[in-house]
Amino acid sequence: MNSPQKVSDSTGIDIPHIPKSQLRKFYYSNERTLLGLTGVLLLLVLWEIIARFKLVDPMFTSSPLRIWQAGIQYVSSETFANDFVASGVELLLGFGLALVIGIPLGILMGWYPKLNYLTDPVFNFLYASPRIALVPLFIIWFGIDMGSKVAIIFLSSIFPIVLNTMMGVKTIDPILLNVPRSYNAKDYQIFKTVILPSSVPAIISGIRLGLGHALIGVVVGEMTAATEGVGHMMFTAGQTFQTDLVFVGLFIIAGIGVLLTGLLQRLEKHFDKWRVDIHK
Repeated sequence: MNSPQKVSDSTGIDIPHIPKSQLRKFYYSNERTLLGLTGVLLLLVLWEIIARFKLVDPMFTSSPLRIWQAGIQYVSSETFANDFVASGVELLLGFGLALVIGIPLGILMGWYPKLNYLTDPVFNFLYASPRIALVPLFIIWFGIDMGSKVAIIFLSSIFPIVLNTMMGVKTIDPILLNVPRSYNAKDYQIFKTVILPSSVPAIISGIRLGLGHALIGVVVGEMTAATEGVGHMMFTAGQTFQTDLVFVGLFIIAGIGVLLTGLLQRLEKHFDKWRVDIHK
């Protein structure tokens, strides 16, 4: 393998020379990432220019540099640790509860039609209802402590998980179910060998959708009634016109969402081997 040639500049320092073919190969293999980073960089530069020349009132728009400075100040304070832990625990409990209940419920609703008929009216009523309208009830029932926020997050995220899981079970190819039944396989055997592997992609898609709703639930719950949390910080900063801090909270929530979504995508790739190939 040929090593990169070195060329000397006017100062006499040797600079590695990368052939154009290698640069082209690197670009095309990372085109999506490079173009995405370029788009984000251009947006930030344009945003900074607009703020510097005061084309829009800085009080309402802030700027990337001011947000960065406010973020460093906020993260280095003791308040950040308390807010981050509070929001993280609420997300973990509410979203975790939605997973524990939503996935089995979706599988059962998809596998047993009578159970689906029994729960469908109540499920559709709750799904069609604006969840934010139930926040006052949750505050009355659970108070302004963690319980009300966990309930909001749970109710916000469980519906995509149940619906996607149920559709993943319902859309399994009947041929895949008839084969084990012809050998007198029991329900738990069919579930283990066919239903679960075939529905895993749909389940993970539901988890990814539910995660977005759960993060919204964190912010909504903490903005409504809370004494700590990232959402509470955003609400307080908005009331005092601290636009920089509002954007800091927004980027923290969005960053957590991007990170967790990336982990779920890796998990989805790991379970690609569970997909049943009906063409074999």
